Amino acid sequence: MLLAVHGSPGYPPVMELDVRHLRVLCAIADTGSVRKAARRLGMTQPSLTTQLLRIERSVGGRLFTREQTGSRPTALGHSVLSRARPVITGMDALVAAARAEAAGPGRRRLRIGSVGSRAVAAWLRRIHERLPETDTTIHIDISAIALIQLVAAEQLDIAFVHESEGFPLQVPAGTEQRVLVAREPQFVALAETHPAAGRPVVALADLAQDTWMVDPTADHEYAALRRVFAEAGLDPHVVQVRDNATAAELVASGEAVRPCQPTSPPGPGTVLRPVHGDPLAVRLLLTWRPDTVGSPTLDGLWVDLCRAYLDLASGNPAYRAWLDRHNRSLHTLLAPPGPPALSPTQPASGRS
Repeated sequence: MLLAVHGSPGYPPVMELDVRHLRVLCAIADTGSVRKAARRLGMTQPSLTTQLLRIERSVGGRLFTREQTGSRPTALGHSVLSRARPVITGMDALVAAARAEAAGPGRRRLRIGSVGSRAVAAWLRRIHERLPETDTTIHIDISAIALIQLVAAEQLDIAFVHESEGFPLQVPAGTEQRVLVAREPQFVALAETHPAAGRPVVALADLAQDTWMVDPTADHEYAALRRVFAEAGLDPHVVQVRDNATAAELVASGEAVRPCQPTSPPGPGTVLRPVHGDPLAVRLLLTWRPDTVGSPTLDGLWVDLCRAYLDLASGNPAYRAWLDRHNRSLHTLLAPPGPPALSPTQPASGRS
């Protein structure tokens, strides 16, 4: 499958990009880094850099800008990527359908999507143990909106996503959602040398002079953080950093702080602390199509995810300390069973 991309006047002739070239471009855009893209694709960084330069030379313009924080698509890059992604999605769907047909009618498949979470690995392990004959695949994306759309388009069967408080996700027609955790508090990562690092709980005001970091590709993360600051009457500097390695180094060096999941482990030279009043929170959800994921399968996946999340929470000292301060047990983290379908505009529960 080929994609013709026209460059600017005066540049070399048009190049017909094959799927391998498109995957290179998408990998760089998705990871925000040539180094990370090379790791994802199983290539060396120099070879990937050389390939990108050849693609750009043949296309006739730069597709990415190289910055200290990573690689960002140019205007031409965005144009190419907007055409490349449907091609890759279509090719992946074609291959998946062919494999399913080749496997025979008796072979089941399960296509799972998820935002980044340490619970995913344990969830998959439980699914493999319970459904050893099922061909299970996983698609990770930082965008919950993108994952939900893939479920709606029947390119994923089920997805584990999170929703920033105050910014409810829209539920596409034909899909349903079930709440796993109604309100997961977001902690803050800061350098172990930070003046507030010795406190068990930090206040937003303690970090008002710090630079905060968010991932620009995470749905509503920047807007949700700004909303919390506005409600607190604060206006700290917020920067958008896509590369996680760079972000971790900036936190450890004391240059910035950033929100993080309460189940995250602290990186080298950093500590995780809850924020007083838990102003930052997300809701954890499962999204699926009931016409492709029946009740027995859904219930099994739900139990597997609940147990994976509880195991993760129980092994995290910072999260356990938060539970103790709120006089809660691990099992009260999970939302009570109820009607699976949610209104498209139903907001997350209030702060605790």
